[in-house]
Amino acid sequence: MKNVFFASLMILFALACKEKPEEKPMYTLFVGTYTDGDSEGIYTYTFDAGTGELTQKQLAAKLTNPSYLALSKDHKNLYAVQETADFDSLGGGVTAFALKDGVLEIQNSMGTQGAHPCHVSLSGDGHLAVANYTGGNVAVFKLNADGSLGDAPQIIDHKVLDTTKTAHAHMAQFTADGLMVTDLGLDAVKRYKAENGEFVPTSQPSLPFVDGAGPRHFTFGEGGKMLYVINELNSTISVFEKDGEGQYQEAQLIETTDSNYQGNNACADLHLSPDGKFLYGSNRGENTIVFFSVNPENGTLTLAGRESVHGDWPRNFSMDPTGEFLLVANQKSSNITVFKRNAEKGTLTYLNETALPNPVCLVFED
Repeated sequence: MKNVFFASLMILFALACKEKPEEKPMYTLFVGTYTDGDSEGIYTYTFDAGTGELTQKQLAAKLTNPSYLALSKDHKNLYAVQETADFDSLGGGVTAFALKDGVLEIQNSMGTQGAHPCHVSLSGDGHLAVANYTGGNVAVFKLNADGSLGDAPQIIDHKVLDTTKTAHAHMAQFTADGLMVTDLGLDAVKRYKAENGEFVPTSQPSLPFVDGAGPRHFTFGEGGKMLYVINELNSTISVFEKDGEGQYQEAQLIETTDSNYQGNNACADLHLSPDGKFLYGSNRGENTIVFFSVNPENGTLTLAGRESVHGDWPRNFSMDPTGEFLLVANQKSSNITVFKRNAEKGTLTYLNETALPNPVCLVFED
């Protein structure tokens, strides 16, 4: 009897000493939408990095077409475009929010002086840039100390750069060198540097693309040495390498759709994995996330696979702060799909989906 009692005590002791499973964090996900249907603006979810589940949906802010969002590094401010042509007489708008205890409070809204703003980014040192798609220009705002938008933005006009093509600025992103802008209509990436308080063209003012490529979004690899640009109209990714003079030279052009796919396609977004080993891109039409392995020696790409998004018209997608999950905003099917990501192979495994009208942008608060 004593032996049984002692054995039971030892089992209980072992169970008590057993290591508890690692608790994965919870993150807030901000979702930008189009509001011409049932959506009302910006929504938030709680994302469980242990299970990959989205819960606690809330309408965080009522706003017209907040199709792209940007969160400040200190998490004190969130910014959203209003992708319209009638915010004021000049076009669309951008709104600054203060973020306090998970609640968004509007600070101010300003016109972007161009129609249909579709991208917003932050410099980290007090500037904000908005790309106006139909307006064919970029508005660069100075931010006030509280993160609100300052008056009188600098307007970088692409419409005057080409008399045969129609400018469509699609992404304006601050870089270590200044500011870089994709122009889908001009088939070019424009480079600017800060000089005397304004942004002016660099010594390499433009990276050319073939006619009809439609450069849309880009990302950097190897600390800025590699530049990856996804082209909306011809469904390709252009790979550039920065040379010793600071100029980007094209190193590779690779297709994003399967060779057997015969339908229409329009690329949207692209992101590198946190370790830089894989590059992911979204195909609208084929409705896939395509992924490539990145050559560690020269940054070039090799097709590694593709995965159905389990929805229609994948716009922006995002990896959670752990890098273990990839979430896709499917605009036309009105759902957000969640995938588990294999860090070694880059592969994606579908987990679940959440219904939300017309989601287009996903931003994590990490």
